Amino acid sequence: MFLVGLTGGIASGKSSVIQVFQELGCAVIDVDIIARHVVQPGFPAHRRIVEAFGTEVLLENGDINRKVLGDLIFKQAHLRHLLNTITHPEIHKEMMKETFKYFLRGYRYVILDVPLLFETKKLLKYMKHTVVVYCDRNTQLKRLMKRNNLNREDAEARISAQLPLEDKVQMARHVLDNSGEWNITKGQVILLHRELEHSLEYLPLRLGVLTGLLGIAGLLCFLTQYLLHRPS
Repeated sequence: MFLVGLTGGIASGKSSVIQVFQELGCAVIDVDIIARHVVQPGFPAHRRIVEAFGTEVLLENGDINRKVLGDLIFKQAHLRHLLNTITHPEIHKEMMKETFKYFLRGYRYVILDVPLLFETKKLLKYMKHTVVVYCDRNTQLKRLMKRNNLNREDAEARISAQLPLEDKVQMARHVLDNSGEWNITKGQVILLHRELEHSLEYLPLRLGVLTGLLGIAGLLCFLTQYLLHRPS
């Protein structure tokens, strides 16, 4: 099994691409779902967020008010960095747990949906392939304004708070261009899935695990024979 890191930008269409991969039967770990899970009341990240940002980022039921917190971090880089240092370690732990589950189920590759894949670079060394969902800035701006009902200034601020998609394109091994018609993008996803599914890059880890298991089995067999034939 090997890992595929998938990223994009706000309103680039990454969620739609992920949906296609899932429809094709791919194993996908959605970091957004994990991120919501680790900040629930009772978890360490929730407590640290309240300590750092105050109770004004809480809803009445104690959950994190994602809109209030999101508005804070998008406008202030140091607060965004603070939140990342709180949540990222907990998110990475859960991602590794999910990855191991898919490994045991025999998947050839697992897609890790990591919004800050190239920004933090912490997971890059584990990725055999990297994919970016790209669209040109004007398309990105129009989609964001429509989706979030934002004016142009606020939409520009949210896009500018992220690493430009053009920079991510330069760092990614694969680029899915979602600037045009959706059917064209979907076709790109299908072709990429075929390429990854037919890759033999999953074999080294499988063979390594098999070799390790055979070694352990041989050791257990040797110890059993030794104990059975040991003079009393």
